[in-house]
Amino acid sequence: MPLKTEKEEFGEGFRSTKIYLDKFKSNYLAFYIIRPLDREEVTMNALLPMVLNRGTKNYSNKILLERKLEELYGANLSISSSKRGERQVIKFSIEWADEKYTNEESFDNEVFEMFKEVIYDPYLIDGEFSHKYVEGEKNNLANKINNKINDKRSYAINRCIEEMCKSESFSIYKYGYLQDLEAIDAKGLAEHYENILMTSQIEIIYTGNKKELSLDKIIPKKYLNRENINYVEREEILSKPYVKNQIVEKLDVTQGKLVLGFRTKIAYEMDLYPALLLANELLGGGPNSKLFKDVREKHSLAYYVTSNIIKHKSIMILDAGIEFQNYNKISELINENIKELQEGKFSDEDLSIAKRALRTSSESIVDSAKLISEFYFGNFITNESRNLEELLDEIDNVSREEVVEAINTLNLDTIYFMRGTGEEENNESNKE
Repeated sequence: MPLKTEKEEFGEGFRSTKIYLDKFKSNYLAFYIIRPLDREEVTMNALLPMVLNRGTKNYSNKILLERKLEELYGANLSISSSKRGERQVIKFSIEWADEKYTNEESFDNEVFEMFKEVIYDPYLIDGEFSHKYVEGEKNNLANKINNKINDKRSYAINRCIEEMCKSESFSIYKYGYLQDLEAIDAKGLAEHYENILMTSQIEIIYTGNKKELSLDKIIPKKYLNRENINYVEREEILSKPYVKNQIVEKLDVTQGKLVLGFRTKIAYEMDLYPALLLANELLGGGPNSKLFKDVREKHSLAYYVTSNIIKHKSIMILDAGIEFQNYNKISELINENIKELQEGKFSDEDLSIAKRALRTSSESIVDSAKLISEFYFGNFITNESRNLEELLDEIDNVSREEVVEAINTLNLDTIYFMRGTGEEENNESNKE
């Protein structure tokens, strides 16, 4: 059964979507501020949620803020920054118990007023963020940036993307850069935040019980009459690489990390996208995939091997944890498995299992108000018109020929390989 939605535009650059369900005992409201993924502001945007989490005008520190949330029957507040294609999104969200379970008629309004304050009335001293808060969170962000190398798998994937998309905004690291942190101060960060509020495209999504909601009341009047909104354009989808890259990086590791980055020409909103999802599922999307059964189980050549689609850039990332000396063997096996799919060498049962797996994971979206909100926000920023039910139906109806067509769009762009510093130069992984 399709989800019931209501859409509304108000002011300049604001849009709201209300998604009504009566299956939850709580309601969820998300406020998405959309910025271009830009090298000049990425570090400030990553720092902002950390500072904003420290307090508001009336709740000047974290303890007071958390105490207020407890008074609101344990409402859950979250402020974060994320990378969505070539956008950086600052997201505020709050989840709270529905009024009918609190026996307080004005409870929703109390939650909205508190949420409004978190966004539009942060804790300021003479128009600036607290110097103490900013410096403290700068240190925390510096640690987060420095520690990105500790998760070697995630680091390898990020390095592959950096090299693969080095001429595109998508290569920018989501938490920013250490060299930009030093210049950020309390005054400049507050001015930047005000500029964001005045110029950004903003999407508001409510998920929960149906009720009379005027979401524009969350917006102070001065922001409803904004001008010069920075509308972020859809990112360019490259169908093939300009130059193929091969990057080998030596680190103090005992397990190799192999990451392959492929371009596809299938954008998220295109008719062939469901077939690309199935092609990925068949290749490396789960325990029934060709790579899992062949590389990991049959030949025992990988600790893990998976493939994933980055939908906003139409990129497939394939990554594996391997022994250094197995580089060539695994590369050959991966190529063989891709070629088999491109030639249609997979069973009808394999395709049915892949469809069931995608349906199961997609259907679970409706069990979470947050995931429902994220799904609709993803549609909004890609101009996608399919709702969840339509997407599931299209997945069910994908033909074998469409899967073959989708997998044949793959173009290998970048190979990234992390190997140990003590590895001998004549190892098999370095042979031509």
